[in-house]
Amino acid sequence: MEKQLVCIIEDENDIRELLAYNLQKAGYATISAEDGKKGLALVQQRKPHLVLLDVMLPGLDGFGVLKALAQKPEVAATPVIMLTAKGEEMDRVVGLELGAADYVVKPFSVRELLLRVRNVLQRHTAEAPTGALERHGLALHPEAHTAHFNGVPLDITVTEFRLLEYLMRHAGQVCSREQLLNSVWGYQFEGYARTVDTHMRRLRAKLGEAAELLETVRGVGYRFKEK
Repeated sequence: MEKQLVCIIEDENDIRELLAYNLQKAGYATISAEDGKKGLALVQQRKPHLVLLDVMLPGLDGFGVLKALAQKPEVAATPVIMLTAKGEEMDRVVGLELGAADYVVKPFSVRELLLRVRNVLQRHTAEAPTGALERHGLALHPEAHTAHFNGVPLDITVTEFRLLEYLMRHAGQVCSREQLLNSVWGYQFEGYARTVDTHMRRLRAKLGEAAELLETVRGVGYRFKEK
């Protein structure tokens, strides 16, 4: 069975080697880069199953890499776990809003990091594309990771895509903010329910006339219009 490939983008040599050693010991294959530009090129070239991405990188920082990955269709759906030394709320919020699947604060427990890697990969595999979605002129193609409204391409981020896909697959059902956080981001991020609201505002702005398909259910959450 082919090993799952993890790309480590980390400028500190000791941490990079520690991560590679423990990931390989846990049964993963690894590749690594010491800065953002090299890491971005490596991900595009090798197309790993998951990326471990440090925030504080020389030149192109982690947030820049995350934004660039989201604009590359061939790797846009690759899950990314952010590594941050600060542990500040803003770093976590920015990472999640840019599409990160999870984050780990330095100094971290190797055991915890491996658990998060396994959980993200399992969730990503479970969420493998299950066919195109088309409703009210809005079309999503998970395999190509593209979205169109009445034939016009939509420029949406990875997280916005996942959020829209989840709502469309549950059309007519009211989805609470907590449910969306758990299903789209994969964890119960306490105190980050407003992150859902932020994404919904941005998504609606990008949908134009299709924005009316996303209904707000006051005091509960959101719903994709069924009819």
